[in-house]
Amino acid sequence: MSTETLHSLVLDGHGGCREATAEEVAQGRSTEGLLWLHLDHSVDEASTWMRQRSGIDEVVVEALLAPSPRPRSLVSGAGLLVVLRGIHARDGAEPDEMVSVRIWLEQDRCITLRQRRLAAMTEVAGQLRAGHGPDDAGELLHEITERLLDRIEDVVQGIEDRTDDLEERVLTAEGRQVRTQLSDLRRQSIALRRYIAPQRDAIGRLHTERVPWMSELTRARLRESSDRITRYLETIDACRERAAVTYEELGNRLAEQMNHTMYILSVVAAIFLPLGLLTGLLGINVGGMPGADEPRAFAIVTVLLVVGGIAEWVWFKRRLF
Repeated sequence: MSTETLHSLVLDGHGGCREATAEEVAQGRSTEGLLWLHLDHSVDEASTWMRQRSGIDEVVVEALLAPSPRPRSLVSGAGLLVVLRGIHARDGAEPDEMVSVRIWLEQDRCITLRQRRLAAMTEVAGQLRAGHGPDDAGELLHEITERLLDRIEDVVQGIEDRTDDLEERVLTAEGRQVRTQLSDLRRQSIALRRYIAPQRDAIGRLHTERVPWMSELTRARLRESSDRITRYLETIDACRERAAVTYEELGNRLAEQMNHTMYILSVVAAIFLPLGLLTGLLGINVGGMPGADEPRAFAIVTVLLVVGGIAEWVWFKRRLF
């Protein structure tokens, strides 16, 4: 097992690590410290090793290799199964595009699996190689959780900033553009909440799960992580409600503008309707038309139409505006 092993580290218990040997990777154990194997579960060799050589219960293995598992946490014997989701590290990925990371933790080993790249896992491995990473399995779980939440925090903050911006722009910006952006914001908020809500429950259970190798300090830190993701969820809910209110306000403003435009057009039509009736009457081609032989008749009629139009405008202005 080589190409599917993304990280294979043995923690020294003091924040550092070394690269695992091929024998340690093949056996999935190390006698010198916690072994962390980070695998790509889409590779056949990795899934085969998990099923045949990892020594993990078959039910747990199937949960780890499931195509699209929901975030959850579960104690199985002396081990802990955790499924979380993080922001996809691919350039151009949508803010709400989240991928799953599957974690199996025991006192002396940690196996993590993913299909698409997560920057959080690379960051934790970098901390270990730099000598200031986690010391044990519990701290490794907490550190992975925190790095995942850091990425989620960036996305949630971006949604909140966009909500603030759209609330200000709704009074001045072109309606159709703002409507499209509000719809996109609501869609992202709904999609992100669909992933974060079960993740909150999964992280919330971590500090209550009783496994002998997890210290009270780690439980307290995981409790803080649970409170942290709860705040993100509340922020998303608030932004979604604000976007809905802003969307309604924008609709009301557009309707008001439309009503005002139709009102002006109605007034203009009301002014020109009698004038058009009069000019149409004078334009009929029959005998006996008054002023037909009078050279000044056209000027007189024009002046009367202008005076009549001004009189109608003054009347409408006093009565309706």
